[in-house]
Amino acid sequence: MNPDLALVLGVVIAGFSIPAIVSAFSDSRAPRAASLMVLLGGALIAWALTTKPGGYTLEQIPDVFIKVTRALLG
Repeated sequence: MNPDLALVLGVVIAGFSIPAIVSAFSDSRAPRAASLMVLLGGALIAWALTTKPGGYTLEQIPDVFIKVTRALLG
């Protein structure tokens, strides 16, 4: 897995965990699945940041999303 794909997957997984956390807290239950999603997303982001030489800047992240989307769609 290349670092660009890991970064995009990590951001998407971590982003999808936010509604799950809010839903769990509003229903007065423990956010177990959401916590795992945050952990997985954070691990993917951390791996991508440490694997790519020079890391990423905030300005590069939208370009990385476009690059990965283009690669997946053909």
